[in-house]
Amino acid sequence: MKINKKKKSIYEPQDDYEKQLMKDIENDVFVPVPNQKEEIAKAILYAKNTLKKDKRVTLRVAKEDLEKIQSKALATGVPYQTIIGALIRQYANGKITVGL
Repeated sequence: MKINKKKKSIYEPQDDYEKQLMKDIENDVFVPVPNQKEEIAKAILYAKNTLKKDKRVTLRVAKEDLEKIQSKALATGVPYQTIIGALIRQYANGKITVGL
């Protein structure tokens, strides 16, 4: 027994939400943004600033602690900022704990 299934076109609305969107588009419910180029540029800038992989952080560290980290970094050939970043990442991911 062969079953004929009608394939949905990729252009057909897939659910009620998309059906409503299509109706709204066809009925000119959507209004263009008056300053579209500016809004697009602003959105791109926001996305770039929000989605950056790394963020700058300023913090105070005891001189002796920083010197020890820099010394260990020099011995391993790894930049001390990378070591500090790795420590923060491990703490954030619950791999290490800090006793205060």
